[in-house]
Amino acid sequence: MGDAGTTAAAPAPTLATRDRIRRILALAAPTTLLAATQVGALLIEPWLAARQGTLALAGWALVLPFALLLGQMSAGAMGGGVVSAIARALGAGNREEAAALATHALVIACAGAALFAIPLALFPHAVLGLIGGPETAAAAAGYSAFLFGAGALPTWLANTLASILRGGGRHALAARGIIGAWVAFPPLAWLLMEPLGMGLPGAGLAFAIAMWGAAAVMAAAVMAGGAGFTPALRTPMRGAYFQRILAVGLIACAMATIANLATILVTARIARHGAAAIAGYGISARIEFLMVPLAFGVGSALTALVGRAVGARDWAEARRTAWAGGALALGVTAAVGIPVAIFPATTAALFTTDPAVRVIATEALSIIGWAMPGFGIGMALYFAAMGAGRMAWPVAAALSRIGLAVGGGWVLSDVMGHGLTGQFVAVALGITAYGAICAAAVRPGVWPGRG
Repeated sequence: MGDAGTTAAAPAPTLATRDRIRRILALAAPTTLLAATQVGALLIEPWLAARQGTLALAGWALVLPFALLLGQMSAGAMGGGVVSAIARALGAGNREEAAALATHALVIACAGAALFAIPLALFPHAVLGLIGGPETAAAAAGYSAFLFGAGALPTWLANTLASILRGGGRHALAARGIIGAWVAFPPLAWLLMEPLGMGLPGAGLAFAIAMWGAAAVMAAAVMAGGAGFTPALRTPMRGAYFQRILAVGLIACAMATIANLATILVTARIARHGAAAIAGYGISARIEFLMVPLAFGVGSALTALVGRAVGARDWAEARRTAWAGGALALGVTAAVGIPVAIFPATTAALFTTDPAVRVIATEALSIIGWAMPGFGIGMALYFAAMGAGRMAWPVAAALSRIGLAVGGGWVLSDVMGHGLTGQFVAVALGITAYGAICAAAVRPGVWPGRG
């Protein structure tokens, strides 16, 4: 057996790697197109917010970590749990189980939406005031109420339905409806914010409208059997199926929460420097988190492909697939992060004309930009770990990130007296540690199997 396995694996490893990359790209291409569309929309949003004034931009930045968390939990985190569970069921040839898992995923989506809508739509002044102070929270409250009160449920439903399609290997179909939402969002946000005079809250309402449209398109595709099966809506609720999704999804959601908690706590530390500091760091944080959708294009493919390999007990192929995808993600995110680090002032000028905000954003980008590619490879391998069901090391990576960003920020900024510069260095160190630890996990001792 061992000799046969060795003989089979020895010829033309280059061809095997090329074929593996083709498989990843075939699944990643539509989701990467979705990511590119989302990146474009997410870059326009702070520009529109800045047109409303520095206080509005600061209010937008205050809501940013929660908005990012909504997308990351529903699409990449719990969505990854859905993709992983369905891919493993299909890898084992069990379509009925996949159909039942899809229904359980939709129940989880409704609960997940409530976790955002209740605090951030009903009590935005109280929640946001704890982080950015009453003035900035007042500027953000209307935006938060529309974004989460009207937008949390459709966002969870659209991303969960897309994850069901990805679990069935239908990445192109999953991307189609959500691409339409991100194309519609910027002009709709502009219309509501400026000609119709809603200001910053108009961006929240535009997001909600776009997501309701995406949810309707995704629901039609899934119920038509787009994933290769139709969700069994009348299936009895079973704890084992919830556990199958939540075993990966809850850990991933905790990691997404930790990642955004780092941004929330850093924002709270920066708030003492004033609204301009919050706005400047918000621009840097937005670009930092653009690495997530960029890596998600490759990562969503890795969750499905690694999940199927693990379902077939081929751990060696799972690891090789993860590393091939990680290299692709590193290249994609470096293409964005490195130019930002080289030209930070030009990047900052795209989002704001306020001189104080531009100075702070430029400094943040000149330091944090160099770490962004590491965040990209870390995110891709995190998605691969979801497919493998091996989440302990990514959790350690997320904890290291927040420890360095917040604790290291306190040491460098307060104890050693480096101010905002020290805080930005600590954020970059945290991101770098996250990527390094996620990469260190993809090895035989952690992902079982030889080869």
